[in-house]
Amino acid sequence: MKLASYSKQQIGKIGLIVVAILIFFLSTLYTNQVVKRIAKEEEEKVRLWATAIQEKAKLVKYTQELFARLENEERKKGELWAEGMRQLITAESGQNINFVFEVVKGNETLPVILTDENGTVISSRNLDETITKDEDYFKKEIEEMKNLHLPIEINILGKTKNYLYYRDSHLFVELRENLNGLISSFISEVVINSASLPVIYTDSTQENVLAFGNLGKEDLLVNDSSYFKTRILEMRVENTPLIVDFGNGEVNYIFYQESLLRKQLRFYPYIQFAIIGVFILVAYSFFNSNRKAEQNQVWVGMSKETAHQLGTPISSLLAWVELLEAQYEDEMAVGEMKKDIDRLQTIADRFSKIGSKPILEEYVLSEVLENALTYLKKRVSKHVSFELNGDLSAKVLLNLSLFEWVVENLTKNAVDAMEGRGKITYIISREGDKIVLDVKDTGKGIARGKQKKVFDPGFTTKKRGWGLGLTLVKRIVEIYHKGSIFVKESEQDKGTTFRILLKEREK
Repeated sequence: MKLASYSKQQIGKIGLIVVAILIFFLSTLYTNQVVKRIAKEEEEKVRLWATAIQEKAKLVKYTQELFARLENEERKKGELWAEGMRQLITAESGQNINFVFEVVKGNETLPVILTDENGTVISSRNLDETITKDEDYFKKEIEEMKNLHLPIEINILGKTKNYLYYRDSHLFVELRENLNGLISSFISEVVINSASLPVIYTDSTQENVLAFGNLGKEDLLVNDSSYFKTRILEMRVENTPLIVDFGNGEVNYIFYQESLLRKQLRFYPYIQFAIIGVFILVAYSFFNSNRKAEQNQVWVGMSKETAHQLGTPISSLLAWVELLEAQYEDEMAVGEMKKDIDRLQTIADRFSKIGSKPILEEYVLSEVLENALTYLKKRVSKHVSFELNGDLSAKVLLNLSLFEWVVENLTKNAVDAMEGRGKITYIISREGDKIVLDVKDTGKGIARGKQKKVFDPGFTTKKRGWGLGLTLVKRIVEIYHKGSIFVKESEQDKGTTFRILLKEREK
């Protein structure tokens, strides 16, 4: 069996596939290692970030407690100042009030307003001195102070009452603003974390969302509780939530998922494999088309040169036949010689048409087959029988010279497959708008794995031969007649049927 260049092509195809699979395997292996390293780094970052948040949360909690004590101290300071004012008001003549006076005078930070029971301002301290004479200013300040803290009641000798209104000191306000900034910063760090992972921060119930980030559509999720429940379930399955422990039994939870980069890396080998596959496909198509173009040029060049080379001896043989006819009376021998010369002319004509656009004419297919078989019957084994049946009136468009070449090639292949003994049947039928020709032999058959290869250049099961006969048949049927040819069926030691589909005559 000769596979020639076809085998090399098959090896080349298999080699390309093996290289693509090897690249995919190595790329997948390397990418998985990278993904594992990234996953480990992301988890370490999230844990480190959660630890930092936990420590900062403790600091915020401690600061809140500190400010609660400071606020209580400021009220006590206001009460002390109010008691000092009461004693100053009720002090008797000659009583030592220096200490009380120093207490009252010592308030240099707490803004206060002292009024009688009717709301008339008696005195004030640590307010804007430039507008303290404006009654509207005092009314506004009193309302604001009343909203901030309950006024301190001062009982004057059990007869009248004064009221002390106050606001937080400037130092306390400044510290409290810093505290709010600290809390705001704490929440921001929950949302924008260093690992850039999708995160959801919840309270101890794991249902109430305190903050979230990197979910892709933050502005649309503020009130979508069902979405958060779904995402929390997904995150819990993917990663164990991190605990933020405040140290007093109170805990919060951080749920997180892998980053977008990790997800993209997981699909990278498949994308790379697809790109490599497309590249190999394009490259193969390109080289295959170039190879076919080169083959076409070789076919055309070979055919033209063959026709040219046959022309000279044919002309010479014609002259010799004319001379023999004039000198000898054995018309039978001369007649047979003329038939062979006509045959050579036909062959030369066939080769000359390769590469040119053939002229298709309408013929009765059964008549074409009969003419071709009349010549072949005398040149094959007498133990081979021929049968033609089916729709004998069917007409097709074909080039007579080229199509007879197809019939001859198929017939000779069938005779070789039967080793000179058997039957060849030609069956004509219709299939839609196509005329069908089945060529059936009783030979040794074609193995299933080789049925699609028989038309490839160089493929042959003979000890001798180029493996171009069926390739030429396929080109003539498909390229020059716009039809198709294939192995319809084949069975070992029982025979093979080739099917040809041709265009029916114009109606």
